[in-house]
Amino acid sequence: MMPGKVEVCCLIGDPVEHSLSPLIHNTAFRKLKLNFTYIAFKVSKNELKKAIEGLKALNVRGINVTIPHKTEVIKYLDQIDCRALEVNAVNTIVNYNGVLKGFNTDVAGILRTLEERKISVKGKKAVIMGAGGIARAATYALAMEGAREIIIANRTLTNAVKLARELKKSVKVKVRTLPLTVKALKTELKVSDMVVNCTPVGMSPHTDKTPIPKELLHEDLVVMDAVYNPLRTRLLREAEEVGARIVDGLSMLIYQGAEAFKLWTGREPPINSMRRAALRVLRGENW
Repeated sequence: MMPGKVEVCCLIGDPVEHSLSPLIHNTAFRKLKLNFTYIAFKVSKNELKKAIEGLKALNVRGINVTIPHKTEVIKYLDQIDCRALEVNAVNTIVNYNGVLKGFNTDVAGILRTLEERKISVKGKKAVIMGAGGIARAATYALAMEGAREIIIANRTLTNAVKLARELKKSVKVKVRTLPLTVKALKTELKVSDMVVNCTPVGMSPHTDKTPIPKELLHEDLVVMDAVYNPLRTRLLREAEEVGARIVDGLSMLIYQGAEAFKLWTGREPPINSMRRAALRVLRGENW
């Protein structure tokens, strides 16, 4: 760390203990010798407004937003980027001299992951599990890439219906909803090309959980999991066992983080260094 002013960036959400965002961003700051540091703050729902006000008063440079605040935080910001408005979810905030502007870099993270893995969704049918901020971004991204039909499955069906109604205003794709039950999934997954888990099911420490029974998976599916800790969730392991193509959540994390890094610093992030740092931790290697 060089002498002088240190710019502070942070993550707010609940929980945040599992997050690798401090690791990947601090790795990038050190690699480029930037006077930045990144901290994670656990912020409950009823403390969100005060947290945003406090971070603004402290002149924090950048903020990442995670579960459960990606939609609620919008009301406390001064400006919203057009993509974040369309998705109705913010995961990155930039402090422009006291003006807080919200962005959505989750969409870019998903698009770059699809590009990296050479996965085309044009004309395909996809099932999105969940109705939170990452589900919003995934639905928007797949619609941008030309998906034929998107099914939003959620335990609370009213939340899925609300999300579908909102997204229909900004994306031109057939969007349907269904309850997140085995019976409903069985019917849809048989005729689907892709499924994206946007729920926290399977996240450490609950690594024995999966949102989809193995018998519903098949070899013609692309199975994406937004969970990155563990790197191979039970869902991905069982999908691989039946011959499905799998995509873990690490690339989504790295690429959305890279977009946030550019917004905060104006510099190109050292993506390979960020990925290596995350992989060392996820594989239990010495740091």
